[in-house]
Amino acid sequence: MAADPVLTAAAIDARVASEHPGLRVWTTRLPGRTGRTPRELRERLRLVADRLRGPEAVAMRSKPVPWAYRVLFRHLGLDPDVTRTPVEALVLERLLHGGHSSHGMPEDALALATLETGVPVWAVDGDRVGDLVLAPDAGGRLTLSDETGPVAVLFAPPLPERAATRHTRALLLYAVQAPGVDDLFAEEAMWTATAAIHTIDALS
Repeated sequence: MAADPVLTAAAIDARVASEHPGLRVWTTRLPGRTGRTPRELRERLRLVADRLRGPEAVAMRSKPVPWAYRVLFRHLGLDPDVTRTPVEALVLERLLHGGHSSHGMPEDALALATLETGVPVWAVDGDRVGDLVLAPDAGGRLTLSDETGPVAVLFAPPLPERAATRHTRALLLYAVQAPGVDDLFAEEAMWTATAAIHTIDALS
C-alpha cells in the first residue's frame, strides 16, 4: 500500500492572497509515468460516471464544493456557465459520451480524484518543474510558475513543455483549493490521485 502523500502548500503572491483569501494550491511529488489505465481504475471511473447522469449532474453544481469553484470562477472574471469548472467539465464530457472515456494515465487518475471530491488536480513532469508559486502574469492572469518560468495558467492545462510525457518518471501533482473548501477535500483529492497513479505500477 502506498504511503499517504506529503502535501506542500505552494507560495501565493501577496496580491493574490489579499484578493482571494483562502485560495490555496497543494503539491506533492511521487514516482509516476504515463501509460495505459489499469482495468481496476477504468471500472472505478465507469461507476463514478454512472452516478453522474441527468438530474444528479445538474444538482451537483449546487453542492458546497462545486459551488465554491463556481464562485471563485466568477471572482476571477470567468462565467462558469461558459468556461466550465474542472469537475463540471468532466461531468459534461461523460454525459456527452454516454459514460467514461479513458484518456490514459495519469489523466484518468486525476479525473477520478476530481470527480470524487470536486477538487481539481493536475500533473506535470516532476523532473522539469520546481516549487510552484501562484502570482499574476504580465496580462493579469493568475499563473503557476517555478524558478524557470510559467507552468500553467490557473485552471488551464499545463504548458506542453511542462506536461508529463512518455519519458516522465516522476510527477508533481497540484490541487487548487477554492476559498470555502475544507482542507479535508483537498487532502482526499491528492490521496485519491496518488493512490490511483500507484496502480499503474502495481497492476501493470
